[in-house]
Amino acid sequence: MKFYKFLYCLFFILLTKYSYSMDTIAQQAIMIDFDSSHIILEKNSDQLMKPASMAKLMTIYITFEKIKNKSISMNDKFIVSERAWKKRGSRTFLEPGQNVSVSDLLRGVIVQSGNDAAIVLAEGISGTEDIFSDLMNSVAKELNMKNTVFKNSTGWPDPDQNTTARDLSILTSSLIKNFPELYKMFAEKSFTFNGIKQDNRNPILYNNLVYGSDGLKTGHTQESGYGLVASALRGNLRFVLVLNGMTSMRQRKQESARLLNSAFREFKKVNFYKANQKVIDAKVFLGENNSVPLIVKEDINLLLNSVEKREMNIKAKWNEPISAPIHKDIELGKLIIEISDEKVLSFPMFSGEEVKKQGVLKRIGSTVDYIIWGAVK
Repeated sequence: MKFYKFLYCLFFILLTKYSYSMDTIAQQAIMIDFDSSHIILEKNSDQLMKPASMAKLMTIYITFEKIKNKSISMNDKFIVSERAWKKRGSRTFLEPGQNVSVSDLLRGVIVQSGNDAAIVLAEGISGTEDIFSDLMNSVAKELNMKNTVFKNSTGWPDPDQNTTARDLSILTSSLIKNFPELYKMFAEKSFTFNGIKQDNRNPILYNNLVYGSDGLKTGHTQESGYGLVASALRGNLRFVLVLNGMTSMRQRKQESARLLNSAFREFKKVNFYKANQKVIDAKVFLGENNSVPLIVKEDINLLLNSVEKREMNIKAKWNEPISAPIHKDIELGKLIIEISDEKVLSFPMFSGEEVKKQGVLKRIGSTVDYIIWGAVK
């Protein structure tokens, strides 16, 4: 068996090798590439933690879902209950008995982190917050959030309420993917209700701290410390970051900005091939054409850091010569992308066109040539 390979580097190879790594002072953390779910940073990502107000992301998710399937609309109004009005913590300053639109309630939750607004949404959708929390857990299960239990719509401390950084990243990615238009609300920097203006509690939205940042949600309790779920988009690259267990608002702000900015500096999305693009021509034996193009059937885009970009290489493997007849779209080889010794990716290569078999006389001549010269001309 002969393997014909082409090997090239996309970037200059450094003589001195070095490694790239990220770490964080957060107790629990995960950062992923939104498109590929490739993990950039991971620390205690499956360790149980208290979600605090980051639990409101599920309340928002369910509300977005109800709007998308037209069960409710942004203009629908829910009544503020006495229970919601009395809730302590961050508030939208709703008044008991007031009819408030879903649009205003969502902004109360997203921008102001209003516990009262979250409860009104829960009661308006499910009747009671307890029933709504059952819905939250059902949706969490559907999203494969394996280690999450919700007990209320606000993230208010409860001994049985837990989540993980990984689960929150799953929820966040689903929010962005499933509701791209509604998601834009997370970038709003202020909201005024009942004459009271409050700024968005997400620190990275301000002063170009993280260029391209557009969400999502902070959280804090004495037990869990300071946490943040964040996302930013630059060009074709979006990162989702979850941090928790920090000691102050300042630490949360600085650490989230540092990690996201570092990721954007270090990682780039490299387009190797577009769908149906030719990788190489392979020689054909006994065919009307001497060669057949080998193509990939999908876009091949990979997120690489600076080390990987310098050291990676590409190989194409197939058995040559390929005997005719050859039908179109038949798998004939593999495209191998070697990113590191531990990270090797393989993509199938297919025939880009049909190649018919030669007539009898031409086949005799080609066979004789092959016997004499030992190769396909």
